[in-house]
This record gives sequence, structure tokens and C-alpha cells, in this order.
Amino acid sequence: MGVRKRNRAEMLKEQKSQLAIAKLNNCPTSPRKMRLVADLVRGKDVGYALQILKFSTKVASGRLEKLLLSAIANWQAKNEDADLEQAGVFIKEIKVDSGSMLKRLRPAPQGRAHRIRKRSNHVTLILGEKNNTES
Repeated sequence: MGVRKRNRAEMLKEQKSQLAIAKLNNCPTSPRKMRLVADLVRGKDVGYALQILKFSTKVASGRLEKLLLSAIANWQAKNEDADLEQAGVFIKEIKVDSGSMLKRLRPAPQGRAHRIRKRSNHVTLILGEKNNTES
């Protein structure tokens, strides 16, 4: 490996060490419904996002709340000596991708059948620190 490539890899590794990532795979909710809740908390502070998810009436908000708590635990495992409030941890990126689809048949009039698509999704949540982005 060349010097530039090695330096770039070390720089990317250092940047990635500041991030905390949590993933939720094959969640049995439609991606469209999950994106509605994800848009509510994108870019928000962690404490404020937890309150939004806790008091939301949507089913997807419970799953995202659990995922956010997992991401916070991952961040605390990487930064054992840092305080969550003073670090200014926020939701840097949240992606909702379409997952696998279960295809079922529902009877229709005149001997036909309609296909029912039961959708699932994958959610990726990345936490960042506001103090590190400013310096």
C-alpha cells in the first residue's frame, strides 16, 4: 500500500472512531412509514430526539427509539470518559432503505388473485459530536 493510500485510510479510520453506528435490519414496517418518523428526528440532539420518539403515537417510533438507545450505548462504549450532554451528540445521519419483501396472494373477484407485498426495511443510524465538527 502506498503512503498516500495509507495516510488516507488512517484519516478515515480516525474520523470513523468519532462516530457511533447502530443498524436495524429486516424491520417489518414499510419503509415509507419508517421514513415519516425518521424525518422527525434527523439532525436533532439525542435527548430531544428521544423525547420526540417516546411521545409519538406511531409504531415505528418505538423501534427507532430502541435503535437510538443502542447507538447511544455504542457511543458511550467508544467514549468512556466523555459526558453525553457536554459532547453535544446529535443524529448525524439516519437512512431508511427497503428490505426484503414477502409476497402473498389475496383472492380477487372472478377467480383472479391480487399480490400483497409485505414490505420490510433496514435503518442505519449514525451519531456525531457537535464539538468535533466545529474544531
